[in-house]
Amino acid sequence: MSHSPTSLIRSAIVTGASRGIGRAIALRLAADGFKVVVNYSGNAAKAEEVVSIIRSAGGEAISLQADVAKAEDVKRLYAGTLEAFGNISAVVHSAGVMPLAPIAPESIDVFDRVIQTNLRGAFLVLGQAAQHLQEGGRIVALSTSVIAKSFPQYGPYIAAKAGVEGLVHVLANELRGRSITVNAVAPGPVATELFLQGKSDEQIVQLSKLPPLERLGQPEDIAGVVSFLVGADGGWVNGQVVRANGGFA
Repeated sequence: MSHSPTSLIRSAIVTGASRGIGRAIALRLAADGFKVVVNYSGNAAKAEEVVSIIRSAGGEAISLQADVAKAEDVKRLYAGTLEAFGNISAVVHSAGVMPLAPIAPESIDVFDRVIQTNLRGAFLVLGQAAQHLQEGGRIVALSTSVIAKSFPQYGPYIAAKAGVEGLVHVLANELRGRSITVNAVAPGPVATELFLQGKSDEQIVQLSKLPPLERLGQPEDIAGVVSFLVGADGGWVNGQVVRANGGFA
């Protein structure tokens, strides 16, 4: 008996899918044949744009609002997905924020905000996934390759994402016996609004030269790795962190 989700109608929740890496993942999974829930926190218009691109290509998608840091919102996101598509076969947790701040007393508000969205959000999204995914399902959380670099100002972000990797390893063990894989994808520098925001042209050029491949990643580069992990060929990869970064770290 195959435990692959390919044998059933496949649906996927992608959090933070209104723009950037999440958007690219939603579009790719739709192209792979998943029915997609495009989750967004605040930008309904951008989320609807992703839905209409998917629909115009012949796919199925809906958008659902939820702030991943709020337990009730996340619960509603899963309930809405089940109502629309009947099952959940993949969850890709991409929602996140990246404000930079030093490790200093006056940065505590930034730290709290990053932990709320990036770590508490992951705990809530992964916890609901553990409850609702069908057998043979796939869970992927987005981490970051900057963990290995320890750049100044990235303390809150790295702390949260290191925590996400910890959750992924533990959940893979907790889901023993259900044929559900749990992995993380850790992008290096990717040319998204989130990443480019607040950086000078000079900094962007500098960062793009860091990987041996000498370019910034594109959102589609990360979407391809996620596609592999949630697809038929990714079934034997479990409890891993895939560092998709062009050799950056």
